[in-house]
Amino acid sequence: MNTKQDTTPENSNSGDPNAKTPSDSAVEMRELVLPNDTNTHGNILGGKVLHLVDIAAAMCAMRHCRKPVVTASIDEVQFHYPIPEGHFLLLKASVNFVGRSSMEIGVKVLSEDPMTGEMRHTSTAYLTFVALTASKSPSEVPRLNPQSDEEKRRFEKGRDRMEARRERRRQG
Repeated sequence: MNTKQDTTPENSNSGDPNAKTPSDSAVEMRELVLPNDTNTHGNILGGKVLHLVDIAAAMCAMRHCRKPVVTASIDEVQFHYPIPEGHFLLLKASVNFVGRSSMEIGVKVLSEDPMTGEMRHTSTAYLTFVALTASKSPSEVPRLNPQSDEEKRRFEKGRDRMEARRERRRQG
């Protein structure tokens, strides 16, 4: 009996020469929170955060497949902490999981106090993008080859979320 476990996630193609690692397409964006982007409490508007999350995720998806992409869905987003005017917004986007033509992109949002350097995790979002051909039909994307334990964990969790999304669509 073979007791060695295969730690290569199913649906990843570590042997596929066209497969990409999450770091191949990762995106980091920074923005300064300016007065025109804040609410009456002096904190960044939630809609502005979502706008930047979508941009960071789209760039990550396009870097992975090198094709035009469209946002297919955004999972639940919770704002854990406000981000005040004058702070920096840091968005870290990476591919978590891929299907045939779709990609789940995870975006972690942090706030940085420019005076102290203190970083605070303010929200996380998961977005699904679909790659498109020139005629705007779904197009296949490269497989994902997660390398680190953390990338493999995100791959497995991404697969679980993708299956849950499919089930919700089936149920209507």
